[in-house]
Amino acid sequence: MVELLIGKKGTGKTKALIDKVNTALTVAKGNVVYIGSTDENILHVNSKARMANTSEFDIRSYNEFLGFICGIVSRDFDITNIFVDSIFKIVGTTELDGFEQFLNRLEEMGKKFHIDFVISVSIDAETAPEYIKRFA
Repeated sequence: MVELLIGKKGTGKTKALIDKVNTALTVAKGNVVYIGSTDENILHVNSKARMANTSEFDIRSYNEFLGFICGIVSRDFDITNIFVDSIFKIVGTTELDGFEQFLNRLEEMGKKFHIDFVISVSIDAETAPEYIKRFA
């Protein structure tokens, strides 16, 4: 499953995402991963979550980020949840070119490995493309 938390910048998406991470840690039967573009929220996420800071890897596209996620999954088959904060900061663009394909690939990966993905996206819910609304 892929779920998008969408809304304009400053609407509380990160707080909602962190709440979902901490809740998942209480019910998940596997490992929970939190991926962000900085270490800014490290104190708000329960230390039981596996943390990844993408700023150290110079990710520049949705495809590179998909490879990053595949690397995480390949070394831990017990992952049940992956939470991604601020996808546009991670890939370094707000361009949507390639985003739909990225989401579809994540959806396939989620089905294959039984992983739920939750991703925060800074985009106006009213003007977002239909494929984004489908995941929201």
